[in-house]
Amino acid sequence: MHPFKIRIQNQDYVLQGDESEEYVLRLAQYVNDKLKEVEESTEGLSEKKAAILAALNIAGEYFQILRERDELLSNIRERTQALIQNIDSAIR
Repeated sequence: MHPFKIRIQNQDYVLQGDESEEYVLRLAQYVNDKLKEVEESTEGLSEKKAAILAALNIAGEYFQILRERDELLSNIRERTQALIQNIDSAIR
């Protein structure tokens, strides 16, 4: 692990972790993009409020993806059970 620098909203941060620098830079760019979206859609927000709204947007996307994943896993389980029952019926 080696330290590397990212920039979010004109602030530099030095990070160190297990993820690659490229991956963390992509995350930082994503956060910057979300902050820019909030700032462009809402005039006169403080940095703190813009950051909170951006975080809520990111959290909303995250929970939507979790919900879609759970629905997909449920669908896979149901289809797997149906296939197992069909195979069991065919074997008997």
